[in-house]
Amino acid sequence: MSMMSRVAQGIVIAALGAALLPPSAAADSTSQEVLYGVGSVTSTLVYAPVKASFCILGAVTSGFTLPFGGPRTAEKVATTACGGTWAITPDALRGKDPVRFVGGSSGEPSRGRAVSK
Repeated sequence: MSMMSRVAQGIVIAALGAALLPPSAAADSTSQEVLYGVGSVTSTLVYAPVKASFCILGAVTSGFTLPFGGPRTAEKVATTACGGTWAITPDALRGKDPVRFVGGSSGEPSRGRAVSK
């Protein structure tokens, strides 16, 4: 295994281990805050390039969608691909904040809905 894949495995294992701690063991001590901070930074270092690649792919797809679907459809494609969570926070590792890989425009639900005419 390469060094990068071992580092990624270690990050995932540490994040899962921190998330599985029982609430009594997860008292907010200084050392745990530091561990959550380190986990947040290292998780973001792995997650952000993947998210950026997905956003770039969405932007390219949006460009192909523009002539056929119009500006609103192209905007929805780009917003869905580039929206969502960009950084893994300590609260996300604790399970308090959701991590959304894809996102919609603000105020609009992420799942489809019927439009009546």
